[in-house]
Amino acid sequence: MSAPNQISTASARTAAAGVDLTGRSALVTGAASGVGLACARRLAEAGAAVTVLDINGDAAQSVADSIGGLSRQADLTDLATIDGLDVTADILVNNAGFQHIAPLEDFPPERFAAMLRLMIEAPFRLIQALLPGMYERGYGRIINISSVHGLRASPFKCAYVTAKHGLEGLSKVTALEGGAKGVTSNCINPAYVRTPLMEKQIAAQAQTRGISEADVIDTVLLADSAIKRLLSRRRWPSWLSISARRRPRSSTARHCALTAAGRRIDNGRHPRSALHHPVARARCGGGRGRSLGRRRRAGP
Repeated sequence: MSAPNQISTASARTAAAGVDLTGRSALVTGAASGVGLACARRLAEAGAAVTVLDINGDAAQSVADSIGGLSRQADLTDLATIDGLDVTADILVNNAGFQHIAPLEDFPPERFAAMLRLMIEAPFRLIQALLPGMYERGYGRIINISSVHGLRASPFKCAYVTAKHGLEGLSKVTALEGGAKGVTSNCINPAYVRTPLMEKQIAAQAQTRGISEADVIDTVLLADSAIKRLLSRRRWPSWLSISARRRPRSSTARHCALTAAGRRIDNGRHPRSALHHPVARARCGGGRGRSLGRRRRAGP
């Protein structure tokens, strides 16, 4: 476990910034590595008692030991397992997910279904299970780790894009239903984050394309970004703790106004229409698709 003075120092630092989660409990899915690990650490530093949930039980236990939390092993693609979980939390971070890349005509239906179970149905069932307790306590924070692909699309990622768009809708409905009862729900929409999984993808793309890993980052992953740098999983979760923070109990406006929101963290990556994507442009005969928008009739 981390030394107590390290946690207390970090907690004091976040408390000074207005984020003090002492006495609150948090459940983070997919928390044994990458973005989920960063979220678990950030919440623990802010004083929350964190439960680390991951399909890798040993890795989850290691993370829990390092932050003074608890661990749970679970495969969230197994809906019966989700329904059998006995957990309570004031803060839920829906982070677990995975990627599969293939053209629509070749995409395995069973993989599509598994990704939607993990990234839409599992968050729904966890939210459904935790909401009654949140309503009773008058406090709850649902934080959904979405993606820029919850706001736009890329080719060959039909399941991931579908799941993230669905998660955005679930988050907004949760916000509307829970707002009057002290529960907020928000999405965080990061672009490419430097994680062990992303490092493997960069190496694979460099080999496939016959270019350097630096060129993969600059010309493939960050082609549309103003800042040519992958996001750091250690820095961007500061917005996560802001989403989770509470107003002082003495305040008459106890419920945070930040809800039903989506926060893009993408280094200035500007969205492009489908016809601007190089794959779509090639299939549409270059740039000839740009005239389509001018053919629309005015009025209804």
